[in-house]
Amino acid sequence: MTQKTGVPRLLEIAGEKRGLLIASSLLSSLSAVCMLVPYASVYFILKELLEHAASPASADGAKMIRLGVIAFIGLAAGLVTTYAGGMLSHIAAFRILYGLRVKLSGHIGKLPLGWLNGTSTGAVKTTLEQNVEKVETFIAHHLPDFVHAAVTAVLMIAVMFTLNVWLALACVVPMILGFAVQIALISGPKTKENLRQCHDSLERMNASAVQYVRGMPAVKVFGQTVQSFRQFYEDMIRYRDYGVKLTDQFQYGSLTFKVILGSLAAFILPVGVLLVSRYPGSVTFSSVLLFFLVMAPGLSAPMFKIMFLAETIRDIHEGVQRIDRILTEGQVPEPERPRRPMAFDVSFDHVYFSYGKEPADRNALTDITFTARQGEVTALVGPSGAGKSTAANLVPRFWDVNKGTIRIGGVDIRDMPGPDLMNTVAFVFQESFLFYDTVYSNIAVGRPDARPEEVYAAAKAAQCQTFIENLPHGYDTRIGEGGVYLSGGEEQRIVVARAILKNAPVLVLDEATAFADPENEHEMQLALTALMKNKTVIVIAHRLSTIREADQILVMENGRIIERGRHEDLVSANGLYASMWRSYRHAAQWHLGKGEAYGEHDHEHAAKHYSG
Repeated sequence: MTQKTGVPRLLEIAGEKRGLLIASSLLSSLSAVCMLVPYASVYFILKELLEHAASPASADGAKMIRLGVIAFIGLAAGLVTTYAGGMLSHIAAFRILYGLRVKLSGHIGKLPLGWLNGTSTGAVKTTLEQNVEKVETFIAHHLPDFVHAAVTAVLMIAVMFTLNVWLALACVVPMILGFAVQIALISGPKTKENLRQCHDSLERMNASAVQYVRGMPAVKVFGQTVQSFRQFYEDMIRYRDYGVKLTDQFQYGSLTFKVILGSLAAFILPVGVLLVSRYPGSVTFSSVLLFFLVMAPGLSAPMFKIMFLAETIRDIHEGVQRIDRILTEGQVPEPERPRRPMAFDVSFDHVYFSYGKEPADRNALTDITFTARQGEVTALVGPSGAGKSTAANLVPRFWDVNKGTIRIGGVDIRDMPGPDLMNTVAFVFQESFLFYDTVYSNIAVGRPDARPEEVYAAAKAAQCQTFIENLPHGYDTRIGEGGVYLSGGEEQRIVVARAILKNAPVLVLDEATAFADPENEHEMQLALTALMKNKTVIVIAHRLSTIREADQILVMENGRIIERGRHEDLVSANGLYASMWRSYRHAAQWHLGKGEAYGEHDHEHAAKHYSG
């Protein structure tokens, strides 16, 4: 079946709230009818006065008063029904907005990280915010306005044809021509391409803006401006150019359409004068001509709304396409027959993995086989780009392997339901991420249903208690925007507290002490010791001193395991690990501005250099 697009797809998305939309449309239609009652009353009053133009005193005053009362009642009823219809459309819009954002967020949460890494933050942000907001605006405002305008226009045109066909044609034909020009512009392939490019450039500009703000320290330190921050500047210029190009494409057609709609009387008057010459002295025709001259400008307003809606639909079509582009992305598949492990050893069995989708793409991992046993620490070491983080990221199934199997307790992780796998694996990333929320809430992310005393115990085990007590509001202190900022080591301990609270049996640590300063590194080690008890632990380490006591060390290079064993055995083997250990020890002895790290000859050379 063909996938719906544009407004039909939007209404399909809104299917759960269709009852509210139908009720809102009915009220908007009733409002349109009521709003025409004052115009009809004015027409009949003018007709009464024209019929008694020779002797105005003989006009039926009681009838005109009744018509005035009817006009007031019609206006009041129109306002009430407009308000009621608007309320229903807003309720439906905000419920759809909420449901759509939750649906998109939930879907994104189940997508592989490969999609997230290959999609700019600006594109996701634009879809979740601006494109979804346009959906809300369309349903809350434009849809009831369209119904109101369409009913008004149809009723007025029907009445016009009932009164006089020629005058009605003089009014309707110019509008049809104006609409034809606009629709031809809106629906043309050139317009669609320009609109797509405009939306793409907006997404790129949003992504560059995020990067620009995040890189502000570097921008200021090196004395840069927005013009010299080339990517952001170019994206802004590109968005401006596409916006101007799109506007230029519509300016003449839009201007012509507005002139025609604003000048309907100019088309009606010549035809009216011609017909008056055929029926001289006809009071009835004079009243009909007067009705057309009074009502024609009134027909312009709903027509402008309909045309504005047509332009909005163009944006809605593009926005819905981008929403569907996310919703149609394949999620990490859930197992048909889910299984749960009874033990928590982690084993890699001849695992191959590539970030690319093509067969020719280079493997990030090649034939990786090892077992990380429960209650033991397995360390992954190696030079940058060796595949350590890639292997660790495969355990919680951030990506699926291309070939081979990863098992937890003998169960293929692809046979484990997503929530079960996430509850089984805790991951402490090298770069800590804290939400703009309280300290307590940031720790409670690990297990939202945890009791307060469990949260406090996790914080204490992670060596967080001292610095949290020194914060302005303790656990209720907000972190980030509008609150305080923590040091890198403090942030990492909060993340460790989160993992302790989660208490998952499998723990993956991606250089968890990377930002710990010497003063709190000991506290970090104590926190990690509490976290690692009786768990299957996989550690990615750059500081080799932190994994000397690991039960198993896997040395990786170019996506392969080239050495494995304990620290002493690997040092004795005099391979890559031994070379890395010597380099690490040598680097540990280096001091800025001192000669000791250079050796005897270099020390003397450095001394001469500095003295000279």
